Amino acid sequence: MANDLIVVCGAGGFIGGHLVKALIGQRPVRAVDIKPLNEWFQVFPEAENLVLDLQLKQNCIQAARGAGTIYNLAADMGGMGFIESNKALCMLSVLINTHLLQAAKDRGVRRFFFSSSACAYNVDKQKSPSVVPLKETDAYPAMPEDGYGWEKLFSERMCRHFMEDFGIETRVARYHNVYGPHGTFDGGREKAPAAICRKVIAAKLSGSRSIEIWGDGSQKRSFTFIDDCIYGTQAILESDIREPINLGSRELVTINELVTIVEEIAGTKLQRRYDPTAPKGVHGRNSDNTMIRELLGWEPNTSLRAGMEGTYRWVHQQMVRDRHLVAAV
Repeated sequence: MANDLIVVCGAGGFIGGHLVKALIGQRPVRAVDIKPLNEWFQVFPEAENLVLDLQLKQNCIQAARGAGTIYNLAADMGGMGFIESNKALCMLSVLINTHLLQAAKDRGVRRFFFSSSACAYNVDKQKSPSVVPLKETDAYPAMPEDGYGWEKLFSERMCRHFMEDFGIETRVARYHNVYGPHGTFDGGREKAPAAICRKVIAAKLSGSRSIEIWGDGSQKRSFTFIDDCIYGTQAILESDIREPINLGSRELVTINELVTIVEEIAGTKLQRRYDPTAPKGVHGRNSDNTMIRELLGWEPNTSLRAGMEGTYRWVHQQMVRDRHLVAAV
């Protein structure tokens, strides 16, 4: 088929690597990332693997050549510690989506997926201890998380208008805290599930018997296992859903409860030290899955305990292999 090629942008990252793995064998795949190939989390020789900075227009044109479908997962981002300290860098990711959409229009791409985030939601709706699940309409009136959230919300609108004006079938999913193996777990860009796994493993292996928790541990979140994210991403891309839609678990826990789950998996109990000055994000966030259940007849359903067991095992393997990481408590 003409234009049968699938392009995954951000393929060297956590979600992108899992997506390429799922797509291999379906259609030809081109995997693109800014990082050197030896720094990609997963590399598949069956794909055409390109190292390109997609903030540059000419590289987006190269990436889109011959493509029928583009998944844009490329962004300069990380966990809350990175997001709150690098607002300008996060916003510069708008260049990627802008140039990719232009290249998609010029190259005749049929379908375009943009990975948005729950950070696009109005922060005023996420301050109450009694967390009300976020519906897709709660992104407006606009007041997203500064930097990263604004970039996501703006890029969502750009996808909408490229569909309206140029006929590209764009799809947007708002990811809610995706976690799992083959991702960042140290270095400052990791998210809470991987960071807590690392801290518990380091404490257990080093014998320190304590763990530092950002904030007071009462922050509430839902966490989405990578397998559910990948299934939902493909289903949304192939669907007729033209509005941004939540892609997240609705199993809500506090950070303290997440730590307890990891302790139980590790077979240990640690003393908790709280850092109220550390980045902690909004007080509470959960996904309202009414729309995805109605339109896809499905929602993310991997339990947090099951997903964290797989994540913990993978992080443990990496840390035992690289013993220097044990010091990163």
